[in-house]
Amino acid sequence: MELTRHGLRSYQAVCKLLQGHVHSCPSLGNPVQLLLHSELKLATTASQPLQVFARRQWTQSFRVVPSDRRSLLKARAMDLITSTAILPLLFGCVGVFGLFKLLQWLRTRAYVRDAVVVITGATSGLGRECARAFSAAGARLVLCGRNAEALEELSRELAASPAAKVQTHKPHTVTFDLADPGAIVGAAAEILRCFGHVDVLINNAGVSYRGAVVDTSLDVDKRVMETNYFGPVALTKALLPSMIRRRQGHIVAISSIQGRISIPFRSAYAASKHATQAFFDCLRAEVEQHDVEVTVISPGYIHTQLSLNALTADGSKYGVMDESTAQGRSPAEVARDVLAAVGQRKKDVVLAGLAPSLAVYLRTLAPGLFFSLMASRARKERKSKHC
Repeated sequence: MELTRHGLRSYQAVCKLLQGHVHSCPSLGNPVQLLLHSELKLATTASQPLQVFARRQWTQSFRVVPSDRRSLLKARAMDLITSTAILPLLFGCVGVFGLFKLLQWLRTRAYVRDAVVVITGATSGLGRECARAFSAAGARLVLCGRNAEALEELSRELAASPAAKVQTHKPHTVTFDLADPGAIVGAAAEILRCFGHVDVLINNAGVSYRGAVVDTSLDVDKRVMETNYFGPVALTKALLPSMIRRRQGHIVAISSIQGRISIPFRSAYAASKHATQAFFDCLRAEVEQHDVEVTVISPGYIHTQLSLNALTADGSKYGVMDESTAQGRSPAEVARDVLAAVGQRKKDVVLAGLAPSLAVYLRTLAPGLFFSLMASRARKERKSKHC
């Protein structure tokens, strides 16, 4: 009986001690208080030895307080770290990144300023925006295209723009058709007469295509290849010797994401861009010893008139703005990326969205799945045309 009273007094003392901790730590709340109250009532009527019971309650109850203290210490530690280490480190990283981007921008400007830049297909779309971007960066431009009036209009616009303040030369224009092999040699000579040399050649001109392979005449395939592949190759070969002699030059090929993957009903276009990718990859390796740079840029869909002017299976104009083209990137935005790629002397650049970029890897890592997806796309596109 004495042992029972002694155990009861001990347990009551423990409960009072725990109640004190509960009051000093309100986050434990009412549930612990109710538990202590019920256990205290139970202890007054219990007939079993209370030493073991009190020891068990002591251990279980005290588990709450240290864990809560540990949580409090962790919270205070995190506050301390955030205030003294993380934020300064974060701001430091942002500052370093900003400095890196600034140095990249300055390097690009220094590389392009006063450089002789030749742009084909400069009368519209991406070519026109590239002319504006490189002009604003201080380049000396030679604008090339088939429409002489449009070239002169662009030349006057650039000469009158605020960017003309950093320029020392008015843009030159050279009119010729890349699809005409006989005109390219003369056009290259005229380009060289403008400034005596070429620092950067941007092969931008091109034509798109829409149609089924079975319905497309071979003449259409040849027309697409002449403009997208043979024309840029011929112009590059005509200007390359002068670059090699000077041991200085930069050749840029505006290819396409369809130079990496092929989608249905774009056979002639995809073939020309695959050929472009392969040719300029070979050229890059061969001219490295002459200090000539080669950059291949593969954009995704761009909001231009490319699909409107695309050739169809019978050679006529497609005349439709595709939904994917209408939702494409702004040509001005892509032109800024082209300028950055040239200024940073990048070798190969993909300017496409997440899905097309992943498709490039899917074509290599899981070709069976890629082919199934393309077959499904062909069925859907064929079905939509017949509806």
